[in-house]
Amino acid sequence: MYNKHQDRPAVFTWRQFSNKGYSAFASLHRQVRIGILSAATLAVAAQAHARLNDSVVVPADEKETIDEKDLAEVTVSGTMAPLTQLQSARIVSVLSRQDIEQAAVQSINDLFKLVTGVDVRQRGGFGIQTDISIDGGTFDQVTLLLNGIDIGNPQTGHLSADFPVSIGDIERIEVLEGAASRVYGGQSFGGAINIVTRHEADHSIELAAKGGSFGTAEGEARFSLTTGKFSNRISGGGGRSDGGTQNSSWGKGQLYYQGDYEDDGLRLDWQFGFSKKSYGANTFYSASYPDQYERNQRLMASVDAEYKVWSEERREKNKSNYMKDETNSNSSRFTLHSSLFWNRSNDNFELIHGQTFGENFHRSDVFGIKAGGHFDWVAGRTAVSAIMRHENILSTNLGCNRRPEGSFYTWSDNRTTTSFSVEHNILLRHWTISAGLMASMTSAIDHRFRLYPGIDIAWRPASRWKLLFSYNKGFRLPTFTELYYKSPTHEGNRSLKPEHNHTFSLGGQYVAPGLSASIRGFYHHGTQMIDWVMYAPDDIFHTASFRLDNLGLQVQGKASFAQLLGHDTWVQTASIGYTYIHQDKHDAEGVWKSNYAMEYLRHKFVASLTHRIIKSKRVKRLKGEKEKGCAKLFQFFNVSPFQLSMTWDFRWQQRIGSYVSGGELIPYHPYAILDAKLMWDAPRYQLYVQASNLTNHRYRDLGSVPQPGLWVMAGAKVKMEIGNRKRR
Repeated sequence: MYNKHQDRPAVFTWRQFSNKGYSAFASLHRQVRIGILSAATLAVAAQAHARLNDSVVVPADEKETIDEKDLAEVTVSGTMAPLTQLQSARIVSVLSRQDIEQAAVQSINDLFKLVTGVDVRQRGGFGIQTDISIDGGTFDQVTLLLNGIDIGNPQTGHLSADFPVSIGDIERIEVLEGAASRVYGGQSFGGAINIVTRHEADHSIELAAKGGSFGTAEGEARFSLTTGKFSNRISGGGGRSDGGTQNSSWGKGQLYYQGDYEDDGLRLDWQFGFSKKSYGANTFYSASYPDQYERNQRLMASVDAEYKVWSEERREKNKSNYMKDETNSNSSRFTLHSSLFWNRSNDNFELIHGQTFGENFHRSDVFGIKAGGHFDWVAGRTAVSAIMRHENILSTNLGCNRRPEGSFYTWSDNRTTTSFSVEHNILLRHWTISAGLMASMTSAIDHRFRLYPGIDIAWRPASRWKLLFSYNKGFRLPTFTELYYKSPTHEGNRSLKPEHNHTFSLGGQYVAPGLSASIRGFYHHGTQMIDWVMYAPDDIFHTASFRLDNLGLQVQGKASFAQLLGHDTWVQTASIGYTYIHQDKHDAEGVWKSNYAMEYLRHKFVASLTHRIIKSKRVKRLKGEKEKGCAKLFQFFNVSPFQLSMTWDFRWQQRIGSYVSGGELIPYHPYAILDAKLMWDAPRYQLYVQASNLTNHRYRDLGSVPQPGLWVMAGAKVKMEIGNRKRR
């Protein structure tokens, strides 16, 4: 977006397979021809080819060829071994950087509201605490990753979405729906969400600030530095607000650093993140205590390495034969991959703000190591991996082991999960068959390995069509909160067993230049599904397990009109999506109130529209020639090109379930929300005004917590390049 006016660099076309499904382009550090990144994305993207400096219209007779090659070159993360968008047997929804910049959202967590199959339940504005779930599951059943590194919290999924990055740090977001245990480990019970950060190979400083309703103010800064084969990026920011409702004020800050080294065949990545926030928790966990308060801190660090070897014979074969069966080459290509990561979370919860009654302190640590690789041979592409993940908690409330006398934390617990996975991919011209198996053992249960198989099949009857079927089995360990938490309003259950589910999915996908659509039906058969429930009006919440089945249908589509029509258009993009879910509970035991698992979205409808208001083009000085109107004004002042555009985001949803008010159950009511963003976009700066909940609608979507009404924000971004040094 902030590109300088200069000669357009040569476009690099990616024809080799990336060895990281989550970062297909992050390592290239140059312009990449992406084309259609996802057929399932439902965000508000500006057209990918319409840059501010100039526009490129693809001739009609070249559209199909370019589209097919784009699909053959874009890597998505739905399997252990990287497959392209064309080969993939699963639908991966992607929010690109342009989608993110155009979206009328306040926080990273708001972005997930734009994805049709994702349920976002927030306890206040700006996503200060957000529960994210997929396909009618719960927030504990989704794996959240940052650049492919699992940052989930074993204490509780309520804290997993505390990201140490901001919206401006993100390059794209990938959403994989359905069980993905063999790809991301056992906790990928209902799906996985991966945030990929920006990685620019330049010297630059970027500053941003915004402010608005309820005393809200935020600021952030980013600095990028590239020297030789090393690249570094650091960002930080913070903000505060009075909140949009009672006892919802907040303050937060974050710091993030990412670096990498890249040489022939070797790539190293490292990252460090820190976040801190404190906020009024209103009636977050119980309507009986409206003055709750919480403080959270997160530290995370990881190191990732890749080593790849391939033959020149195979390199040339891939370049010239991208659509054909790639399993007939006798020359092999190997990729070895390893990563080491650590996450620490500190949580302080006050049941009554300023009092020690009901107050808890928790510190959880996660250490992990992963090693594996993939290789091509005559029978296809095979991937193997091994993961060891150790989780530990120190707490004043959670745990089964009593700490020594005088310790600040009085309880502790720990567990180690070891998993081995293998996957084989058969890649043919019209077929992709991806089958795998994970064997996992957890010290908290016993020392037995249990098997979790999966298979994904795609049939491509034509270049623009794809039919898909998948079956995957997944599991999830109970969180430490579900096992041990005890308070005046909640009581955990130490006898809980891991959740298990069998996920079936059947769907189709259509992709053409400027137009994409998909339909997906899914069935999740879950056993020992964990929920916090009340059995009577005078009861407290208990953790219990049930047999729950979710049956759903999802339909979505998107159009980029400039690419579709072959010329620049006023309306840039439009998208629409709808998800329906029906749930069956097979246990006879009655429940008076469910808090999470049985409070799902029956209906979710989303629609987005981005249109241009004003667009300029750089005007060359023409001696002796008269210009009229704006063109003359731009020529006189030599103004940089800009675009003024508008984005509209609409969603309507109906939730099954109810909240407690005055000792009675009040059903959740359907509601509709309209957001808008007006953006002035220029090469070196951006100005915008956005409004959330334009109709000032009052509603509840999680417990008795009221959601804010109209929230207006205005902001600015500016980027300054320092020199013109690039990665060698």
